[in-house]
Amino acid sequence: MWRASILTIFPEMFPGPLGISLAGKALHAAIWSLDVHDIRNSATDKHRTVDDTPAGGGPGMVMKSDVLAKSLDSLALDTVPHDKRPRLLMSPRGAPLTQARAAELAAGQGIVIVCARFEGVDERLIAARHLEEVSLGDFVLSGGEIAALALLDACVRLLPGVMGKEASAAEESFADGLLEYPQYTRPPVWEGQPIPEVLTSGDHAKVAAWRRAEAERLTKERRPDLWAAYLARKKP
Repeated sequence: MWRASILTIFPEMFPGPLGISLAGKALHAAIWSLDVHDIRNSATDKHRTVDDTPAGGGPGMVMKSDVLAKSLDSLALDTVPHDKRPRLLMSPRGAPLTQARAAELAAGQGIVIVCARFEGVDERLIAARHLEEVSLGDFVLSGGEIAALALLDACVRLLPGVMGKEASAAEESFADGLLEYPQYTRPPVWEGQPIPEVLTSGDHAKVAAWRRAEAERLTKERRPDLWAAYLARKKP
């Protein structure tokens, strides 16, 4: 079973949307499991303090290394021996999450995710516990929980038995470095706009060629970075 462990000060945020739809069905079917741990349970004072003022001054607060380390180490004691799951820290300064990385994570045993709050996490904890920083993009959220939900959804849907048609994942955006081609369905004409004739022709080769051309067009127009990488991979 693919296992996800979450460390957060807001455990009530989970499973959230992961408890419904494809991820929720897979959770109830025991294709994957989710255990959520309240970081405040590892605090030692009566106020259950998890943060302190930043060294050197500045606004906000920083999550304490000793409390987070105790939470992570307690989790390690509860897992099977030789747990090799990657430890991720949701952070805007991390490496951008890609479809390829989600596929790598889905192919493993599972993941451990630390959801930061405030101004971030003591750098010593990141280094000492070998946390891999992961970002959803160049923007800042109030905390790592929403980012963790998105990352988990990206991984869980790739687990065997979760998606209705295994071929679906192979044709999605980013699967081969391109954005996905446009999709259409009935009615055949809507507000004067027909479905492209090639898609109703019954000629599978022409449909495939049209979809590839459209995927390339959209990628070139909307994501020049992906387009450049795609062209570079095609060079002999």
